[in-house]
Amino acid sequence: MRNSTRSNVDPFIVMDVMEAARQAEEAGREIIHMEVGQPATGAPVAARNAVARALEQDSLGYTVALGLPALRKCIAQLYGDWYNVDLNPDRVVVTPGSSGAFILAFTALFDTGDRVGIGAPGYPSYRQILSALALTPVDIQTAPENRLQPVPSDFANLDLAGLMVASPANPTGTMLDLPAMRGLIEATQASGASFISDEIYHGIEYEAKAVTALQVTNDAYVINSFSKFFSMTGWRVGWMVVPEDHVRVIERIAQNMFICAPHTSQVAALAALECEDEMRDNLAVYARNRKLMLEGLPQAGFTKIAPPDGAFYVYADVSELTQDSRAFAREILDQAGVAVTPGLDFDPVRGATTLRFSYARSTADIREGLARLKTFMAARG
Repeated sequence: MRNSTRSNVDPFIVMDVMEAARQAEEAGREIIHMEVGQPATGAPVAARNAVARALEQDSLGYTVALGLPALRKCIAQLYGDWYNVDLNPDRVVVTPGSSGAFILAFTALFDTGDRVGIGAPGYPSYRQILSALALTPVDIQTAPENRLQPVPSDFANLDLAGLMVASPANPTGTMLDLPAMRGLIEATQASGASFISDEIYHGIEYEAKAVTALQVTNDAYVINSFSKFFSMTGWRVGWMVVPEDHVRVIERIAQNMFICAPHTSQVAALAALECEDEMRDNLAVYARNRKLMLEGLPQAGFTKIAPPDGAFYVYADVSELTQDSRAFAREILDQAGVAVTPGLDFDPVRGATTLRFSYARSTADIREGLARLKTFMAARG
């Protein structure tokens, strides 16, 4: 049986690293996980309790395609609380994780072959989802002096139908401030391109609050998720905010592609929105871990790093250590028992000389991982 050309997407390398780490653990080794962007904590207690009650009292069948009205209302309120943005709940669409939102956004906004700009380094699934939808991902090689975020001059002559940005970004953790966000939005609008803002790491910030595109314009797609700040990765529930005249477009596509986001997960998400204090406790752990990483990685020999503004990653230039980040990551796993992600996932051009370190796990794990990295690098010479 033949395969479509659209199915010829690259693997998500971090998932391969996770599998190699799992096999090592199955063989009896203790692995420190710095490869995956997954909080060590689970869903908030109130969220789990709400699901337990719902399982006793409700059949938990389909919801409407746009999501539980109460959840959409509370998400809209979040924008008032966090950014002083007055958001109509009708513009909020609950999705099966942010991945479902990417599929809906790309399907609604672009036609076959359209060119969509994505910053490199950047989240690899943008590229693969675009390709699977017969769209053309265009990597924008961002500059270190711009903190590896795109600027208008990077894509001035690329003839794009859309631009996707992420702030805080994966894998770098860098953020766009308000003038930078406004500059990107104005540049895309001037060229007639659509603007999509991936904001799934909002809430995980250290020295300044992240900026939402909705502080600049209503003419954008904004995507977020309960996976990161709310620590609900496996629940697969996210949301998107779209212009009012796009709601029905998204609704029709969602009805046919997904029917709805998982009802159980929507119940949990609604309760999670009332648990910000618990989430702030998690953020304090990430802040401690970040401090340890920014001190410990240079001590181990990973000196070319930029302090992340948000998320829970450190992206390191290891060009002085290797020209094959995938082989280097495997060496670190095999010899140090620390799983890290090669940069090829995030930047096909420059990723052979970069690594991403995640500090989303417990502080004890981060301390142990840094100690192992220091020992490994000393032995390596």
